[in-house]
Parts: sequence; C-alpha cells; structure tokens
Amino acid sequence: MTKNVYIAAPDAATGKSSVALGAIAALTAQGLKVGVFRPIIQTDAPDPTLQTLIETTGSSQTLDQAYGVTYATVRRSTDDAITCIIDRYEQIQSQFDAMVILGSDYSDVIGPIEFSLNARIAANLNAPVLLALSARGETAQDLRHAANFCLREIENRYAQALGVAIVNVAEDALDLAHEALVDLDLPVTMVVPGAITDSAPMPSDFAAAVDAITPQVRTPLRFQYELMRRARSNKRTIVLPETEDDRILKAADRLLARDIVNLILLGDASAITARAEELGLDLSRAKVQDPTDAELVEKFAQEYTKLRSHKGMTVEKARQTLTDLSYVATMMIHFGMADGMVSGAIHTTANTIRPSLEFIKTKPGVALVSGYFLMCLPDRVFVFADCAVTTNPTPEQLSDIALASAQTAQAFDIEPRVALLSYSTGDSGTGPDVDMVREATMLLHARAPHLPAEGPIQFDAAIDPVVAQTKLPGSSVAGHATVFVFPDLDTGNITYKAVQRTAHTLALGPVLQGLRKPVNDLSRGALVDDIINTVAITAIQAQDDPGVDF
Repeated sequence: MTKNVYIAAPDAATGKSSVALGAIAALTAQGLKVGVFRPIIQTDAPDPTLQTLIETTGSSQTLDQAYGVTYATVRRSTDDAITCIIDRYEQIQSQFDAMVILGSDYSDVIGPIEFSLNARIAANLNAPVLLALSARGETAQDLRHAANFCLREIENRYAQALGVAIVNVAEDALDLAHEALVDLDLPVTMVVPGAITDSAPMPSDFAAAVDAITPQVRTPLRFQYELMRRARSNKRTIVLPETEDDRILKAADRLLARDIVNLILLGDASAITARAEELGLDLSRAKVQDPTDAELVEKFAQEYTKLRSHKGMTVEKARQTLTDLSYVATMMIHFGMADGMVSGAIHTTANTIRPSLEFIKTKPGVALVSGYFLMCLPDRVFVFADCAVTTNPTPEQLSDIALASAQTAQAFDIEPRVALLSYSTGDSGTGPDVDMVREATMLLHARAPHLPAEGPIQFDAAIDPVVAQTKLPGSSVAGHATVFVFPDLDTGNITYKAVQRTAHTLALGPVLQGLRKPVNDLSRGALVDDIINTVAITAIQAQDDPGVDF
C-alpha cells in the first residue's frame, strides 16, 4: 500500500511548501520512491511549486500527472471535482511507494471554505493530514486556537490528523510555539525556527509515523468511484427497458460517456433518438432493440412456453405476456443477449422481479431472493437487508438473508460482521419475535460457523462499541457490525428510509441478491444518480463472482 501524507494549511503563505519538501526528503531518505500530487491548482498552466516538488523527488513523474483539477472545476461542482481528484490520484499513486500531497494555495474565491475542502479531499484520498501553521505575529493562544479549530475540522470531515508543524518561528518565539503544541496528542508535532525558504527538517520518526497511520475511510464519493472503476474494469451489458422515462435516457448518456457499461435500450429507435436529441444526449453507443420485432418475440414466446408449460403456459399467452418489456428484457438475459437488467423507474417491484423468478431462478443453494441497500455513511458503508422483498421471513429465510448479505458485503470489500436485529440483545428478552431471530442465528452459525454473526441484538448494541460493552461484552460483532439483518420488511424498509432521510445518508438500492443473473429494481422516485449507481452495481454483480464461503 502506498504511504501518503497530505500537507494542508488554513491560509496562504504558511510555509506548507517547505513542509512538503521536508516530507519528501524524509521519505526519500528511507529509500522510498516518492511521488507528488496537488489536488487543486490555479489553472492548467504550469504550477511552479508543483514543478519544484517533482524535481526534488528525482522521479520521472510529469507535471500533468501531478494534479487533480483547477479552481474553475471546483466552482462548477465540488462533488464532481473530488471524484475527478480521486480518479487522477489513483492513476498515479500506484507507481510510488509514498505520496506527498500538497493542499491548495488560497488563491481563489472559495477561500473561506478552502481548509474544509482540503480536509474532505484528504479523507477521500485516505491520506493523514499534516497541518502547517505560520507563527508570524501569532501568540501561543492564537496558534493553539488555530490548531484546535483545524484539527476539529479535519475530524468533522472524517480525515485523520498526522500532526502539526509550526513554521516561520522567530528565535525568541520558540518557547511560545512549543507551548502551543503541548496538549496535542498527535504522532508528529514540530517547530521549525527561522524564515524557511527551502526544506523544513522533519522529526527523525516522521517516516515511521506516516507508515503507522493507515486511514480506512470510505466516503460516499470514494465508494461510488470504486463502483464505477470496478464496473469499467470488466464491462458488462445491461438492458434498460424503461426508455420512455427521461431519467433512464439521461443516466444512459452519462454511463456511456464514462464508458462504464454497454447498454441495450428497449424501445422504438426513432422515438428514442428524437427524445435524446431534444434532451441534448448522446446515446449513439447504445444498442437499441425493438421489443416488438416479430422474430425476437416468436423466439422468446417459444422459449417461455417451454419453460412454463407445466404452469399452463401456451404460445398465445406467452406472446401476450411479452408485451411487458420486463419479460422481454429478462428473456434477453436468459438467452445471454444481456448480462443484467435494471428497471422499476415507472414499474412496481413485483413487475420487475416476477419474470426473473419465473425463469432466471435463484443461484444453486440459495432458497430465496432478497433485497439489500448499501448505506453510505460519511466514513463507511453498511449493508441493510432485507428492505425490499421478504415480508415476514421464517427463521430459515432470515438465515438465508443473513448469509447472502454477508456474501454481498464481502463482494464489495466490506468485512462482514452480521447483526441479526431484534428489540432484545442476547438472552435479555423472550417472545415469539426474539425467539425467531435467535433460531435464525443458530441456523446461520450451523451453516457458516466461521462467519462473525450475533443475534438477537439491538441496533445500538450492534453499532456502538460503548453500548456493546454494556449489553454484550466480549462479542466480536457487537459495536462493530457491518451487515444489519432486519427481522421483517416493515422494520427494514422504515429503518433504511429513516437513516437515509435524517442522517443524509446515500442509500444505494434496493439491490437484489440470490438470482443466477442480476436483475435490479429502482425506486419510482429514483434520481439519475441512483440509476447510474444501480446499473454499475448490476454490472459488478454480473462479473465473474464465485461467491464467498464462511
């Protein structure tokens, strides 16, 4: 893993460039190949500070590889700018053992929020922050106040502080600067005397301190970037049947522009083209399939009849059923013409899922289809299930949902620690509902003995380490759960929406798990971004995934 450090300051002319030079020198002295990155620069014109830092490393890194975006991009959209910064950073960081990241220079109108933005970028890059403060004209109280303010902002943005460097310290103010740092419990605290113009000397343990801190923050933007990267790395073909909805067309335009998936759009080609032109969209790279094509309908009707003849299906009935585009799209998956489907923007969940249950079927060893949400909190991602499909699961079904959800978590690089939720924790309560969850947990332990799972457990005990220590001490799951399995659909659906709306959490889903081929349902209130995320998740599900054993 690449070591990295983000040098940030609360204002301009603090000496952070000298701190960055010192960081490069200290890391290079450890025999590390060091790269440089600056998330925000003034313009696309050469940045002299960045050029100096690159030359100091002695690497072959080019100036174009060393920055993320310009201030103009930030002004247009902060989220889009950060996504671009993540992408640019990921393209270069793997070439180096260590990266020194230099914060922005406060040369633009975004100045009042600039330090907060730098802290947010650091969190998205998983880089610990070394705060640079200038001592010019400041008292110890001023410096302490500035340090504490910045450290709180770093924490509020879910970044991690590496330390504080006070620079430009006059000889007669050294005691003042040390006094300002006295109560800070950080790996690195340093005072740099004199008006520095070159490299600020780093403490002898600086490289070790950088090595020791490995932030593991997954912000919503970071997680979405990972989804798009994974989908793009092994592109799959997803069919979208609801092309009469402008949201679907807008999502298709952006998915194609970013080369994330191949798309099949069901509908009349001339109508789709005309509407795309009206909306200013480019759908030229999508395949448009006419769902009324006689040859296609007849092929699908014959197959549907064969698959459902035991249920009284006839060719005539099959042709009529295939006027429903969800059936056409699902049959395309069945025949290998598409790898997955996303629908539900204008149709019900039942309408989307029913065809897949009829002839896509569930994976071997999976008893039922269930639905989950990926809940993207500011610093981590949880799995909530089942929030979409199973109304009142039996103990056996609840254990199925728990195991499938653990496998889902693993597939998205979330370490599965499963909490089977109830209104009671451990042995503290009894009753039919608690007993059902307790039985489901026993079944899960029997099926997956190495999977960390706890139930029945209350939500607070599952997520809060302090509460867990009181209610269920010694549990490997309590206080650290990542997969939350709800006892019924009412509870799951209400809870995910409550968290989504009150905690401003990004909820990705519902996503279906358990099918042999991925079919996913959209909320009818889905935004374009929701559709894009669901298509990317569907493409990832369609990639070769052997599943996970516990």
